[in-house]
Amino acid sequence: MFYRASLQAAAALASLSLLAGCGLLSDSGSETNQQIAVGTTSTPSTLDPAAAYDGSWELMRNVFQTLVSFPTGTTSPEPDAAESCLFTDATSMAYRCTLRGGLKFSNGEKIDAEAVKYSIDRILKIKFKGGPASLLGSLDRVETKGDDTVVFHLSKADATFPFILATPAMSLVPPSEYPTDSIRDDGKVTGSGPYVLKSFEAGKKAELTKNPDYKGFADRKNDAVTIHYFEGSAPMVEALKKKEIDATYRGLTAEEVVSLEDNKDDNEGLQITETVGADIRFLVFNPKDPASGKLAVRRAIAQVVNRDALVAKVYQGTAEPLYSMVPKGIAGHTTSFFDTFGEPDKGKAKAILSEAGINEPVEMTLWFTTDRYGSSTAPEFAELKRQLEASGLFKITLKSAPWKTFQEGFTKGDYPAFGRGWFPDFPDPDNFIAPFVGEQSVTGTPYLAKEITQELLPTSRQESDRGAVSKQFRRAQEILVEDVRLLPLWQGKLYVAAGEDIGGSERALDPQTVMQMWELYRKASW
Repeated sequence: MFYRASLQAAAALASLSLLAGCGLLSDSGSETNQQIAVGTTSTPSTLDPAAAYDGSWELMRNVFQTLVSFPTGTTSPEPDAAESCLFTDATSMAYRCTLRGGLKFSNGEKIDAEAVKYSIDRILKIKFKGGPASLLGSLDRVETKGDDTVVFHLSKADATFPFILATPAMSLVPPSEYPTDSIRDDGKVTGSGPYVLKSFEAGKKAELTKNPDYKGFADRKNDAVTIHYFEGSAPMVEALKKKEIDATYRGLTAEEVVSLEDNKDDNEGLQITETVGADIRFLVFNPKDPASGKLAVRRAIAQVVNRDALVAKVYQGTAEPLYSMVPKGIAGHTTSFFDTFGEPDKGKAKAILSEAGINEPVEMTLWFTTDRYGSSTAPEFAELKRQLEASGLFKITLKSAPWKTFQEGFTKGDYPAFGRGWFPDFPDPDNFIAPFVGEQSVTGTPYLAKEITQELLPTSRQESDRGAVSKQFRRAQEILVEDVRLLPLWQGKLYVAAGEDIGGSERALDPQTVMQMWELYRKASW
């Protein structure tokens, strides 16, 4: 039997099951010693939260703990390691958290206010390039009051700070096992999350077992999870069909999604859950490159790229064109790139280049990663190359690398232009603008954009009503169009494919689109 569940996205990406079949209403706790196997093509690049600003969060959410987090179905952060958190002033410049009692790390050490302070301070001290330190731009200092209270003093108003504390990058770590000024690199994890990392083999698998000392919001519906890392989606789907894994997360190609949905006879015993996600894909242009450093070249590319054709040919309805960095479903979304450039037009693109004195085809190299965003990435860049060269205005060379090498390359500024994906840290327009601007841009290429960083973002962060900041973010997106340092391409959907005996997939994705492994369980048979 095959069923499909659809999730309502909105700003919180809240979960809602639409279809239920035989066994869906079974008691998830009726079986004991439940072990679940999950496949993904997204391999962690690091096990240390201080360096993590990518898909590594998927593992970290399950083995570490943060002060606040996003329980399933919530639209704003709620206490996790903390018993309570709140702003203590009307200006949103002091945020106080009181810890739960009796918390400890998996090595037995006590979690107290000093451990919290240490965990946050080391992120800023290490300042890992391309890492999460940029998220803490508004933090001035961390103060401890006794063993159980921490006060975050901000240098400027920041109503998004609780959302930032909810990201896996802000995970709590024991000072005795995580160096003050360097990244832990022994392949081990010591946390206080729902699971303990029993073993980890890079690029192969991670074995998680239930943490007996965990105290937090997660209601664990299984006892252990093994995450299998695949280099491509085809072997992952094959493993699902052979029941070698119970579910998949990230990496399914459009063809595979369509096949799982439409070919019910060939996929008996499988189900698929769809989320209208807030994950986006975009191009990043290096301003120091001789070609992409020219505004005319960037504008010409923006004028040529056909998002509709890209989505139709490569993603077959599993994504939709995106014309701003803020996606649909998030306050402040616009269609600013379409409003400026309109439909693809090589004649207009040629005029842009000619006006800048560029009359020969522009040679450029586009880079992409082979193992982060799924097997459709290579066809996507082949289509971009085809479109640009078909205009007669460009000669494109494609190059690729595994994520770890790719990440090192773009953070060093080695790539002229490259593709990036973004999965939201939290469901707020700030998180689709702020990470990409300033000296510490997560793209590895500083983008000062002073009006955004010095005026628009600070003003918007004074507003606790996050639905009332659209004006500032509309202007920010106009600036992004003027500069074309970033070119949004498409907004995706996320799919969880699983055996029909697996429950919880419709609840497993949090507002950061991170898999909450504890929601998965094997349904009791009738």
